[in-house]
Amino acid sequence: MKIPRPYILAETNWKYVKNEKYSIAMLPWGATEAHNYHLPYATDTILADNVASASAKFAWKEGAKPIVLPAIPFGVNTGQMDVPFCMNMNPSTQYVVLKDIVQVLDTHNIYKLVIINAHGGNNFKQMIRELSLVFPKVFICTLNWWNTVNPSSYFDEPGDHAGELETAAMMHVVPELVLPLNEAGNGSSKQFKIKGLKDGWVSAQRKWISVTKDTGVGNPKLATKEKGALFLKETTKVIGEFLVELHHADLNNMYE
Repeated sequence: MKIPRPYILAETNWKYVKNEKYSIAMLPWGATEAHNYHLPYATDTILADNVASASAKFAWKEGAKPIVLPAIPFGVNTGQMDVPFCMNMNPSTQYVVLKDIVQVLDTHNIYKLVIINAHGGNNFKQMIRELSLVFPKVFICTLNWWNTVNPSSYFDEPGDHAGELETAAMMHVVPELVLPLNEAGNGSSKQFKIKGLKDGWVSAQRKWISVTKDTGVGNPKLATKEKGALFLKETTKVIGEFLVELHHADLNNMYE
């Protein structure tokens, strides 16, 4: 029989929660979108949830008290609207959802929130700035889980979307949902023609269906579950250590 994990809100119960003093809320935020031919639409949400849970477990063992909220499965996919069932949640809608969540936390005296983001189209920085005026007691921070350590130390070609990094991570977490790599596309993609956009110092939205045929950006062919396991182990350790620090942090004394 599976024992409910006390740091996963969806699994635990009021009998336990009412007697626990949680210090940090963790909000996994993913997306629902095509990931080449071989990965499921829920890839980002699955990875956000897994990373949040594993990081919380690490922190819990070190005496911190995070609690993982249910994952948000919809991200900003305005550039993928030509791909069937790439579900879009506009940034303005994300702000309203996030505001409601922060209101609950503020009401229940949870003043530390970490957003575990797993989708490149999501960007919460400006939302955090605005919410700091609405709920000044709540410290909100966000991280992209794949950026916590250097992926080049673990992968030959990490890729941008459904490439080696994400494929390897999914092979480790939910291998039953990953198709054989001989069924995956090669993830080749086109770039903008204009130099500033190509070099990256000018930013614009990409039209996904014009960029890639298989919806992937990055070659997944060299992915292995062993690479995914190593990368996730180090990633969740780094995030877990951050959670421990944040648990002990005095929000009125954050600078040195």
